[in-house]
Amino acid sequence: MILHCVFLRLKTAMTNEDKQSLFEAIVALKQVIPGILDIKYGPNVSPEGLHAGFVDGFAVTFESPEARDAYLIHPEHVIVGERIVSSTDGGLAGILVFDLNI
Repeated sequence: MILHCVFLRLKTAMTNEDKQSLFEAIVALKQVIPGILDIKYGPNVSPEGLHAGFVDGFAVTFESPEARDAYLIHPEHVIVGERIVSSTDGGLAGILVFDLNI
């Protein structure tokens, strides 16, 4: 399995409703892309203060590396991915991706 962690530095102009809508679009991918086992999202709750501005994020659990790879090029993911990039401070610089084998 793969745990695909995505940390976001969202634009400060985003409202809570904007954030919720964005995360709901991410969660909806589970219904259309095979191999997604779970999606969680929310704010960083670490007390360490080492977030470097990445204070929101989500994690997708995939059944296999192949499922993750198929997700990356899936047309629905591309659409949501473009929305994520346009919502972050600095575009791609506002996104940090970290994948783990679990």
